[in-house]
Amino acid sequence: MSGYASIVSYFHQKHSHILPTNYQIPGRYGGRGFVVATSAVNTANTIFALFALVALGAPRTGVLVALERANVPIDLPLLLATVVIAAVAGFSAVLVLGDVYLRVVGAIDYTALSVCVLGLLCSVSYLFTGPIGIGIFAASTVVGLLPAWLGVQRAHLMGVLLGPLILGR
Repeated sequence: MSGYASIVSYFHQKHSHILPTNYQIPGRYGGRGFVVATSAVNTANTIFALFALVALGAPRTGVLVALERANVPIDLPLLLATVVIAAVAGFSAVLVLGDVYLRVVGAIDYTALSVCVLGLLCSVSYLFTGPIGIGIFAASTVVGLLPAWLGVQRAHLMGVLLGPLILGR
């Protein structure tokens, strides 16, 4: 599993949950296999990101950006020890709580959960931005649903970020 995690972590971090699915880990090893594979990929990604930060001075994750902005001294052995401790704790938690977690999550009514989350998002949007925010929220929801309706990948929506990047803002 560790070799697999190393290879997958070379890809962008947002793909860490997609690649275990594409390699049919859930089908072969069940839900627990997916959780373990995703955890292994995320741990390997964190280690590679730490080395990139030390070697290149370029943070690859939001946590490392925050670490850099907080002017925390970058002590690689200490940070790697922290990652190892967190990985062991996470591995132990999966062994102890993994089956219970999968049963609880599997029993959730996703329609009710989705409606509750949508209501919460609408409430927070209205609370912070008022009616204009609800309009923007509705428009962005439609834009977010377009790829599913058109049968294209959502990654194509990331093009909206290119304009500000090109303009340097």
